Amino acid sequence: MAIAYAPARLRPAWTGLLALDHRLADAARAGRDAIMIQLRLAWWRDRLAEPAAKWPRGEPLLATLGVWDSERPALTALVDGWEAQVVGEDGGVALDRARAGAIMALARMAGLGDSPAVIAAATDWAEGRAVQTTLPRALRPLVLLQHFENGTDQPPWRVMLGAIRKGWFGA
Repeated sequence: MAIAYAPARLRPAWTGLLALDHRLADAARAGRDAIMIQLRLAWWRDRLAEPAAKWPRGEPLLATLGVWDSERPALTALVDGWEAQVVGEDGGVALDRARAGAIMALARMAGLGDSPAVIAAATDWAEGRAVQTTLPRALRPLVLLQHFENGTDQPPWRVMLGAIRKGWFGA
């Protein structure tokens, strides 16, 4: 639902980013052997190091991520952030930074640049803090994602009404 409030031209970028983050979270989930996790993450790192034109055609997520070709380093940082989380080097700081960096890359893809408001919103979202500013439509899914993460203790009708309001107005 959050992606539905993004402009149509950015929906593939949002879909790819969220799907990759979900796939990496699944690869790095607790209980898996650390070596196997690192091998899975290394595969993603290797793919993202190549131009999108060289990616294997059999992986649907890579096809979705093709729109990220100019911003592949942000996705590679996301892989590195998940690896740091698994290895336990930094307590999740690298993952938070990588998620914020991916949102800033998406903002650049949308033509918003690296304004202080974008940086603050991306950092707040990645670190689990409330986004304090009204966001442009290109970044509105951030507000909805945060709303759904924080609204689990409310009745479903209230969660949905809040999502519609935040989707329309961005705050």
